[in-house]
Amino acid sequence: MDTITMKALVLAAGLGERVRPLTDTLPKPMLEVGGRPLIYYPLMMLRHAGFAAVVINVHHLAGEIQKRLGNGSSLGLEIIYSPEPTLLGTGGPLNALRDFLADGTFAIANSDSILDLDMAAMLRFHRERGALATLALHQPGNLEAYSHVEIDADRRVRRLRLLRTGASASFDDYPAEPRDCDPAALTSWMYCGAMIAEPAVLDLVPESPPWSLMTGLIGPMVAQGLPVFGYPHHGYFRTVDDLESYRALVREFEISPPALPYLGRK
Repeated sequence: MDTITMKALVLAAGLGERVRPLTDTLPKPMLEVGGRPLIYYPLMMLRHAGFAAVVINVHHLAGEIQKRLGNGSSLGLEIIYSPEPTLLGTGGPLNALRDFLADGTFAIANSDSILDLDMAAMLRFHRERGALATLALHQPGNLEAYSHVEIDADRRVRRLRLLRTGASASFDDYPAEPRDCDPAALTSWMYCGAMIAEPAVLDLVPESPPWSLMTGLIGPMVAQGLPVFGYPHHGYFRTVDDLESYRALVREFEISPPALPYLGRK
């Protein structure tokens, strides 16, 4: 059992532009799915794995998140907030949170994804591999619509292929070609919104936000050959990309809600 309280960052500062008009009056993490706000699911997943202290970065309609979640005591968590008057990107919050996260292994999770990931098992995998960072991975039917994470038989990430915005099947690769392995033996996955990292990665972050977790930190780490691993998740995974996917998720929870092991009290 860890003697240091395990900490996590939940990313919740986005504008939710593709879910408008719903996000004109409510931030995306507060949209309800199954009678609970979307952010509730990653928070409970983290709590279930032993992450007791959570910082949430906030920007768009931040007060709605803070009003609903408060200090986290009703959820069995300690929640603090990291306001962003200007958006810092998915990686930029780490600059301001360096001291908060520097005392032990920490997690990062998206606020718009629901999955039945066993993060305690992922944490064990991370430590057994001696990883600096471990990414939760999934293989959706439409993998071509996402950036690719290529892993070898030991689940080490050998290349990150980041999909360029607005360009079909066009990628920025980290590294350009996988090294010290057979590229044909690699399998492709997508990052599904949860990772575990060691404090040493905080020494690798870009100096000035805004910056992206993948292009600013994870991609360069993979390109340098640092120990980044992928943890394949074969279970339930849904993410809210746009208004259509949100409405589909709401319908799914109404008709056939998934069995999520971390759900308990509201």
